[in-house]
This record gives sequence, structure tokens and C-alpha cells, in this order.
Amino acid sequence: MHLINLRKVVFLLLCCGFFTAAHAQRGMMKSVQGMGSRFSGGGGGRSGGGSDSLSFEKRKFADDSVNVRFRYLDTARYSGFDSSISDYFRRMPVKPEMIQIGHYGNASRSLLYSPLRKAGWDAGFHALDPFAFTIADTRFMNTTKPYTELGYLVGSQVEQHISVLHTQNIKPNWNFVFHYRLYNAPGTFNSQNTNHNNIRFNSDFTSENQRYHAYVILINNALQSSENGGIVDPNLLVNENPAYNDRFNIPTQLASTSLSSRNFFNVKLGTGNRYVDKHALFRQRYDFGKKDSIRTDSSVIRYFLPKLSFEHTTHISSYLYRFLDVQAAGAADFYKTNYDFATVPDTLDFRNQWNVIRNDFSVIQFPDSKNLLQFFKAGATLMNFSSVSDTIRDRFLNIMVHGEYRNTTRNKKWDMLLYGEFYSVGRDIGNYAAQARLQRSLGPKIGTLEIGFQNINRSPSYLQVYKTGFPIEKTKKFNNENVTALTGSLYISALKAKLSFEYFLQSNYTYFKDFKTVDQYAPLFNFARAGLSKETSLGRKWKWYLDLYLQEAIGDVPINLPRGYVRTRIAYEGKPFRNLVMASGLDLRYYTAYYADDYSPINGQFFYQNLFYVQNRPDVTAYFNFRIRSFTAYLRLENLNTATRTFGFGFKKNNVVAPFYPNPGMVFRLGIFWNFVN
Repeated sequence: MHLINLRKVVFLLLCCGFFTAAHAQRGMMKSVQGMGSRFSGGGGGRSGGGSDSLSFEKRKFADDSVNVRFRYLDTARYSGFDSSISDYFRRMPVKPEMIQIGHYGNASRSLLYSPLRKAGWDAGFHALDPFAFTIADTRFMNTTKPYTELGYLVGSQVEQHISVLHTQNIKPNWNFVFHYRLYNAPGTFNSQNTNHNNIRFNSDFTSENQRYHAYVILINNALQSSENGGIVDPNLLVNENPAYNDRFNIPTQLASTSLSSRNFFNVKLGTGNRYVDKHALFRQRYDFGKKDSIRTDSSVIRYFLPKLSFEHTTHISSYLYRFLDVQAAGAADFYKTNYDFATVPDTLDFRNQWNVIRNDFSVIQFPDSKNLLQFFKAGATLMNFSSVSDTIRDRFLNIMVHGEYRNTTRNKKWDMLLYGEFYSVGRDIGNYAAQARLQRSLGPKIGTLEIGFQNINRSPSYLQVYKTGFPIEKTKKFNNENVTALTGSLYISALKAKLSFEYFLQSNYTYFKDFKTVDQYAPLFNFARAGLSKETSLGRKWKWYLDLYLQEAIGDVPINLPRGYVRTRIAYEGKPFRNLVMASGLDLRYYTAYYADDYSPINGQFFYQNLFYVQNRPDVTAYFNFRIRSFTAYLRLENLNTATRTFGFGFKKNNVVAPFYPNPGMVFRLGIFWNFVN
């Protein structure tokens, strides 16, 4: 039996056992939402605004209103949904500091420096990461009523974005969440169509005696982005030929327009990348401790205080990375010039496929049973890797040990995290990650101070070091990368301002220096970034938002990023009618001129270049957001900065994000979101 089929069978049996055990439980659990089910894990998972000690709240499932709260797998606090409508990007997976090579859904990268801070194995393909569901961003929910959220976005060129989220508690101690997301867009230029599908199911269960906890996560990401290699000549963007007013007609390096399509229903990949990853996680935990109770005027609420916990996690994953061009012969010159192909067949098909099985066993100890956010955690993870490509096979294992101390005080003033992991056996032996973080509340009138430290020693990504199915050349044998990050932030409540600072020390920086060649910059170098986020009231209902970052690499480092990045919004935000909330204004984004990274379509990698200088106009968007009860709408006119009178008025003065990769002209988007209680 193939390993991937065995993985499916094993996980199906685990799921059946989990749900059978859960269904056998009878009665209603008289417990509380804040009791420990999740803990801060490796790297200190996210935390939200909830109680950081035991809080007792008797559930009332017959109430007319709904109370939906969530937490992540490795956190213990509950958070509530953010109902703000001021920022459209709260709803979108791609954040405003990111750019895409063309249309939304294509390969993306950040304008702010953020090195990969992950020890151990990494496949090396990250250009489509923002569009994928992950284990880390999975939300385990608790709700008093079945809750559903529907989202639909339509944009220029038949862009479609559909999302469906449903959660409900089968019992007070058993919840499930289903989340589906589809993004499909033909794009503005030839061969830019994208089709991203994400499906996630997760569930958590706590036994009636509150000792046993089980968690299930199932994820399937199918990401598909066509590639065109960029347009053949930037001068065609402003050209007297009226045919080029339709940007689809501008010739591109790859994918003949005669074989390309803007049909919404045509999702077949002709020239481009398809990345598929699947994950199945099953976690069990059993607590040892003591029972206790609290008496109210009308009842006695019984609860359980854990002292020692044993936890086991099985995480099975499969990854497929593929580049396909069914009309490669028509772009022979592009492939010969940039990838040194002697001959180019009619079809190019490169792929790399992985199966990964992780088993982790951990022990958790609570010094203070009444504060579940103070604990020690130690464990070991066995990881098995196998590459199952047709022509290249590779198998190896890693054993990683990890330890963690977390303490969030009950007075909510101090939050401390110490975490470390070390790869003691396997191909990545010697890899490690260490982290320390301290957060201090300075009071509601002052704000919050946070400082952090990280040091990561990691093997370069597999794609950069080992032979795969992709056309990649290495210049030499590479050493492990080492990254040290010092971070600090201060939030000042009275000014509604946040000051941040990040300082990186890095050596053995591994990067792509052209379409197919990997190189390493060995010397230790420094990179610093300072940021300011500020909200200012300009009147009763007018606001000004500012996000400003300044960054600089010190030394002759092969990293090109803009020295300055600013995003600012001036908006009317008010409630003109009883049930109507509005947010309307202008959203501007600007970054200083720089040598923007080029992009390799086959390998899906951005690479360093210093010949093509990018100097853009500020991106300008007009928006109108509003909410009526549970209905929210976002209306946007993007890239208004592309307006020009050259050869007749039009939105043809496109900004360029990478050599030969322009942004589209004006884009219209209308998104509606509706949540309701079943």
C-alpha cells in the first residue's frame, strides 16, 4: 500500500475512534470556557484578549443571543471576532505590505524584511503561502448557538472570492468548525488566472470529567497560479495601439494568448504552478489533578484543576509542488536564455512531492493549578520524511527535543515566554531555535511594553541544497543559516500609537541570484527596521491612520528592499443611523524606489537583481465600507493612481512590482459578508 493511502486509512481510523468516544459521553458538562485546553506551543502561539486565569461562566444554550469565541491550538485564551469594518485587509489573506506579480492570487512577497525563522526541514516554496490554510491559524471555537458566516467578493475581470464558515457545539464540551474558501480570478494580463481552494475541518472535545481532551484538524490546500514570465516590453503599457487598452492583448514571455482563456469555469492549468498540501492532525491530552467546586446562590459548579498532563500529537502531511507548461516550445527562447535549456520540448513538467509524518509526546506541569497560563512543557518529536517524485527518491528522519516555560500572571501585568528546540538526531542535526519574550502591561493610561529575542540555526531549504525535480544549480556547499532577532514594541494608549523596532543579525544568507542559481552570502550582516502605527482623530467622525516603516541593511548584502514604506488612510467613520455603521475614505500606499526582486516562474522564487530600478506612484484606493446589523459590505476602487491622458484617458499608467511585471489598472471590488445564527 502506498504511504499516502496508508496515511488516509490510519487517520480515518483515528477520526472514527475519536468521534465514537465523544458520542458515548452523556450529560451536560458543568464547566467553564476558560479552563485549560490549549497551551502556548513552540514559538509561543498567538494569544487573544481573554481571561488568563480561571474564570467561571455557566453556559446558557437557550439564550437568544450568540456568544462565539475562539482560540488556537497552542494557546489557552479565548478571543472574540473582530467586528471592525475600518480595514478591508482584516478579511483578506494578503496584507497591505505585500505585493503580487500582477493580480491578487499570484506569487506574493513582503516589502518588509522577514527572514524564515524555522529550524529543520523546509521544502522551499513560499510564493503562494498567504493563500493557504495552516495548522497555526486554525481556530477552535466555542459557541452558544450554531453560527454561520458567508462571504462573497466580485471584482473586475470576473474575479470571484467565496467563503463559508460554520461552527456549532454538538454539546457544551464538543465543537466543530468547517471552513471553505475559493479564490478564482482570470487576471488582467495574459496567463495570470488563479484558482485557490482551501478546505478545513477541525473539532475539539473534552470529556465530562474534564480530564481527556482531543483535537482534530483536517486541511486541504490546492493553490494554482498561472505564469506568463512578464510582459515582453514595458513600453507597451502606454502605447497608441488601441488593442493594448485591453491588457490581455499585451504579449507576454510565456503562454500564447491564443491558448489562454478568461473563462471563469476554465480552471485547467496550462502554464503555471500548482501547489497542493494536505494535513491531518490528531492530538490527545490527559490531565491529572484534583476536583474542586464553586458555590453560587443557586447552584454548585464543579471543575477540574490539572496538575500534570500527558500529550500526544500525530501530524501527517503531504506536499506536491509542480510547474507545468503545455506550450513550452512556443517560449523556447525564454527557457534557453534564463534556464540554459539546450532544447525545449513541447511540454515542461517539473515536480517535487513529499510525505511527512510527525509524532510528538510532551509532558506539561502546572505550578499553580488555578493559573493555566503558567506551565512547564517538555517533549520530543520524531519526524519521518520521504520524497516520492518519479525520478528522485529521498528518505530521512529527524528527532527534535523541545522545552517551554510560560507564565501569564493572574493580574494580567506580566506575560513571559521561554522556548527552545534542538534537533538531536537526523539529517538536520544541530538545528535549533531559542526564543524569549516578555510583555508588561503599564496600565490602561500608559499602554504595553514588549521585548523579544530569537536565535535560529537552520539548514537552508531543501530546494536550495538537494537535488529535486526542478532545474536549480548550486554554486557551492552551503553552511547552516543563523538568524538572531531582537524586537521591541511600545503601545501608548493615550496617543493610540505603537512604536516598534526589529534588529536582525544574520550569517550564511542563502538566496537565488538568478532564475536557477542558488548562492550564499557568508559574512555576518545587520538589518534594522523601525515602525510607527498611529491612529489620530481629526474630528468627531474623521480619522487618520498611519503605518510607517524605515528599514536598512548594513553592508554589501544581496538584499534589495525599499528603505521606506508608508500606508495611510483618511476616513469618515461614524454611525449616521441607528443600525448603520460606515467607514469611507482614501487608502494610500507608497514605498521608496529600489531594485525590486525578479521572479523565476519554474522554481516559484523571487531572486536578487540590481539592473531594473522600480520607481512607482503611490497606490491610491477609494473605499466605502458599511455594516447593517450582521451584514457587512466593502466597496473599493483600487489603483486610481494609474489614470493617464496619454493616447486618450484611461487607467494605463501601471505601477511595476518586479521587472516586466506590472500591476493592473483600476480594479473594482465589491465584497459582502453575512453572519447569522441558525
